[in-house]
Amino acid sequence: MKKHGKKYVEASKNVDKNTVYSLDDAIKLVKETSVTKFDSTVEVAIKLNIDPKKSDQQLKGSLSLPHGTGKTKKVLVIAKGSFAEEAKNAGADYVGDKDLLDKIKNENWFDFDCVVATPDMMPEVGKIGNILGPRNLMPNPKTGTVTTKVGAIVEELKKGMVMYKNDKFGNVHTIIGKASFKASDLSENLSYVVSSIVKAKPNTVKGNFIENISISTTMGPGIKVDKNSFDI
Repeated sequence: MKKHGKKYVEASKNVDKNTVYSLDDAIKLVKETSVTKFDSTVEVAIKLNIDPKKSDQQLKGSLSLPHGTGKTKKVLVIAKGSFAEEAKNAGADYVGDKDLLDKIKNENWFDFDCVVATPDMMPEVGKIGNILGPRNLMPNPKTGTVTTKVGAIVEELKKGMVMYKNDKFGNVHTIIGKASFKASDLSENLSYVVSSIVKAKPNTVKGNFIENISISTTMGPGIKVDKNSFDI
């Protein structure tokens, strides 16, 4: 059994594991139960009624939070020519082609949070898919990171775009902000995530799509959120 620290234990005393809290109460609690000295990240875990083993029921996509994530992402763009210039002008942290792919492969370099690539560069990117894939860094058309509109996607990522993908248990985890955010901003970000996930419901899924929702801070206790708090 996992052993938690004193701060976690103390914070957990404020959370009733058997209670499903309203959105407002859950956000209030998640801010109060932040146990780190640094500004904790607030995350949401959404349990979906899907069969992760079926390819037509898997979820993968991206969304731009109304109030951002509170974290500035380092963006790597794999592109050439005018696309590379566009990426630089949009504020990409690193721009290159085979040189940067070789750096990743040969130097185990990962000083970035996300990767964008133009379609023509994907054959080269695919050669290190076994390196990028396990780290959830592989560019994908579904998340908008394989595109010719590199400037637009770089700007979105910088403003607070987040990626989501269901795990093998049918859960989707993503960031909704920082503990220092205003309660109203966290509420709006969470509501936007939930509504976006609902809109992405696969046609093959019948019945209730979202089974439960919980939020927590980094190393903080989980807080169940009432599904009825959302317009879904």
